[in-house]
Amino acid sequence: VVPHLQPFKDEYEKFSGAYVNNRIRTTKYTLLNFVPRNLFEQFHRAANLYFLFLVVLNWVPLVEAFQKEITMLPLVVVLTIIAIKDGLEDYRKYKIDK
Repeated sequence: VVPHLQPFKDEYEKFSGAYVNNRIRTTKYTLLNFVPRNLFEQFHRAANLYFLFLVVLNWVPLVEAFQKEITMLPLVVVLTIIAIKDGLEDYRKYKIDK
């Protein structure tokens, strides 16, 4: 209830600042933390850690089996596709929350 009388309106504004809004937020990411948090979550999967290990191992000249860029390609493609999927899902949650 918002009173329309000026003396009560000032009192309402004074007390309404102390209350927290009840907005629901189900999203996992923000624009600032999307990349680091998404990479953190993706590297908790064993398959991604395995491919990262192969990429790092391929940078050692004694063990190098392929070109460095070719070894990185599958990992980068998988990480990009999963990041796009997670971003779209989170954006849909954001739109529903609004």
